[in-house]
Amino acid sequence: MTDQQLPPRLQETERTRHRRLREQGSVDRAELDAILGAGFVCHVGVVVDGVPMVVPTVYGSDGRQLWFHGSVASRSLVTAPETEVCVTVTHVDGLVLARSVFEHGVNYRCAMVYGVPRQVTDPDEKLAGLRCLTEHAAPGQWAYARRPNRKELAATALLALPLDEASVKIRTGGPDDGDGPDAALGLWAGTLPLHTTWGGPEPDPLLPAGIETPPHITNRSRADGR
Repeated sequence: MTDQQLPPRLQETERTRHRRLREQGSVDRAELDAILGAGFVCHVGVVVDGVPMVVPTVYGSDGRQLWFHGSVASRSLVTAPETEVCVTVTHVDGLVLARSVFEHGVNYRCAMVYGVPRQVTDPDEKLAGLRCLTEHAAPGQWAYARRPNRKELAATALLALPLDEASVKIRTGGPDDGDGPDAALGLWAGTLPLHTTWGGPEPDPLLPAGIETPPHITNRSRADGR
């Protein structure tokens, strides 16, 4: 569907069907896009030589696929194009503190993407994927900084994973024991929100005097990381 609009609902499969806490599950593609758009670090789960590995890496999303990269010497990236992977992106929005420990929980947004990633070898597509990845994390940086040269591109493995099979779960709200027997305990219950924000830019100590922070970095530092 490269030239068509993607369906608004995610297709359910045996791996993505919500079996537990189904009320927290979502098949809304917009929710998937929002979760992926709010972060830039994912965890790639892959089996290497019979042993599971979960590797954190930076990613980018163009709404149709995830791009993630690393060194060509990475065992996980060498193996990934040949096997199924599960890429996870999670945002923690707060603690849910109930009257009983059993009812405690976490407010969160999470997306899990399944599939066999494709190793990108075409030079133009590789640059486009790296641009998407860079702009996803720091909009404006691709045009500002020096772009990869041929040697650097050769040392970089870039993988593309379609967003065809994904599972989304979101938990919001407070504790669930406010109308149960534990309400009579007289204990405080509620949520402890967690907000992620950018700090101010910190110049490289070796940066010569007179080089100002570019506007796209200043604007990014003022933006709410949520």
